[in-house]
Amino acid sequence: MTAQELAASLQGRLIVSCQAPPGDPMRETGTLVRLARSAVAGGGAAIRANEPAVVAAIVEAVDLPVIGLWKDGDVGVYITPTVRHALAIVEAGAAVVAADATDRPRPDGSSFAELVTAVHEAGALVMADVSTLAEGIAAAGQGADFVSTTLSGYVPGTPQQTGPDLELVAALSAAIDVPVVAEGRINTPDEAAAALARGAHSVVVGTAITAPTALTARFVAGIARR
Repeated sequence: MTAQELAASLQGRLIVSCQAPPGDPMRETGTLVRLARSAVAGGGAAIRANEPAVVAAIVEAVDLPVIGLWKDGDVGVYITPTVRHALAIVEAGAAVVAADATDRPRPDGSSFAELVTAVHEAGALVMADVSTLAEGIAAAGQGADFVSTTLSGYVPGTPQQTGPDLELVAALSAAIDVPVVAEGRINTPDEAAAALARGAHSVVVGTAITAPTALTARFVAGIARR
């Protein structure tokens, strides 16, 4: 599928992130596959998934594009941090590889542009996970097929807020020609719709759909404040 074909299939639609953090009871391949199948049944347009084995299992189980990544570590650049990680995700069958495209150094000393080239040569597309307008512009210039606001709020110096960074969504949408994907702290359907209204091409939602541990903790905290 070309970038244009995939973009057309995702325009104005929901991408569901089916992931679970280390130690979470949901972090089991079969469970994540069932989440992906549920997302398909609910009308999701694509799945975002972490780690080669999970990506491969979801690719086999659902007839939707899979945006794959490989989180390695939990500090610095850890979302698909090297070309090796990216090519493993392509090998697992992902249509798109999501990778950190911030201006922080990558652990193997490579550049984001080198990762983009390697993934394209392997026959897949690239989603650049960024935290700022400048990073998004740079990623688009380096060949990213999609730019996502995933890392706003998770990199020092970016807005710390409970909701999505709609200002970044709007700024990127006005500044670059590649599709902008809104991701990060989208908690309600209204927030997802607001992201599209601010120029997002599509929207990724994870925790609010697929994370019962986090959702339970949110309700517990709300009750405790009463």
